[in-house]
Amino acid sequence: METRATALPEDASIGSAGDDHLALARESLKDLLDDPRVPDQVRGQLQNDYDGVRQMLDKLEHGHVHLAVFGRVGVGKSSLLNALLGERRFSTSPLHGETRTATLTHWVEERSGGVFLIDTPGIDEVGGEEREAVAMDAASRADLLMFVVEADLTAVEIAALRDLADARRPLLLVLNKVDRYSQEECRELAERLAERTEGLVARQNIIMASADPRTPAAIQSGEGQPASSVATDVESLRARLWSILETEGKTLAALNASLFAGRLSEALGRRIVAAKRNLAQRIVRTYCIAKGVAVAVNPVPVADLAAAALVDAGMVVHLSRVYGLPMTRREAGSLVSVIVTQMAALMGTVWAVHLVSSALKLGTGGMSVVLTAGAQGAVAYYSTYVVGQAAERYFAAGKSWGEAGPQAVMAEILESIDRDSVLRQARDDLKGHLKGARG
Repeated sequence: METRATALPEDASIGSAGDDHLALARESLKDLLDDPRVPDQVRGQLQNDYDGVRQMLDKLEHGHVHLAVFGRVGVGKSSLLNALLGERRFSTSPLHGETRTATLTHWVEERSGGVFLIDTPGIDEVGGEEREAVAMDAASRADLLMFVVEADLTAVEIAALRDLADARRPLLLVLNKVDRYSQEECRELAERLAERTEGLVARQNIIMASADPRTPAAIQSGEGQPASSVATDVESLRARLWSILETEGKTLAALNASLFAGRLSEALGRRIVAAKRNLAQRIVRTYCIAKGVAVAVNPVPVADLAAAALVDAGMVVHLSRVYGLPMTRREAGSLVSVIVTQMAALMGTVWAVHLVSSALKLGTGGMSVVLTAGAQGAVAYYSTYVVGQAAERYFAAGKSWGEAGPQAVMAEILESIDRDSVLRQARDDLKGHLKGARG
């Protein structure tokens, strides 16, 4: 049987109404690539994603539309594509798992221009997790998906369909190998598939096909009589594909590019936030050590408090720059005052210990430094740690305490901090630095 598709009408063009959508998608991808706010470190971590953006942009520039098959091993994905092409170009085998990587070929049509077909590895193959990941990645980049099944849906197929639908992938559900069923069985299967995929796949996008018939055309009916011959080609699928491509091809490509750009933007945002927070935590720890050492080695309590205020204000200024929200030292001092006031109200006991230690140092003329410096330094370390966590939260929220105000934020932070763990870390850090200073 001749399976090569007929050419599009002379006045037809794939998704001509989507030119504006394509232009917007191209601009979105270009802005993503050229965003100067993305740190080089983050760009390096997401190099593969950036390569994907460049490939997506190149696809849009050339007006390409990608159609991919997806499904379990052995449902006939490669055979389906070969039937659409009218020639054997994708490898098939009676053995499962023939397709190991995502492969792409141009759909040979007189007026098809940039329509490409993509074959993917099967899902649900024993030991095939890597191939399944390849298939999911290819599906995430395709403009239109043909989800291929050979019978009623399995639990694995339903889960995969839901994942693809949640990712807003345009879907056709193709029931392949219908030559194995009678007409009545085909009708029942079609109805069953429609019921089980309601809300995931539109009814008009559930298509019957027989890409590589290997059973007799006359199949026994339920009454033991030969059933009428069923379709043994992919013409219904071909017609539906071209109907979609003619009206929505460019829009689908633009939508896919926009979704891809959106996913990368979210990933970039998460990486940038993580990078800022990692840097912020390193800064906080540096200032914690500096303040702890300064308090531990200084026997004059008033100087302790003055040094503490300077260290905390310096830390806040440093953190403000990390988040691109710079503030003056005076503004930083005001922020520290707000944080310390709330912390003192919520942690009266800790501050009492700090004051008792200071009084002990003064009353003994500095002789008790050996006994009290480590404990007092650890408390100072801890207080700066809390100030740092609060300031970091404030800057991460765009210089805001939120609707609940600073007291609620401080209470949440203090509740989340393991005090004993921080104090142990403080003692370890200070012990090492004080030993180094004495050496």
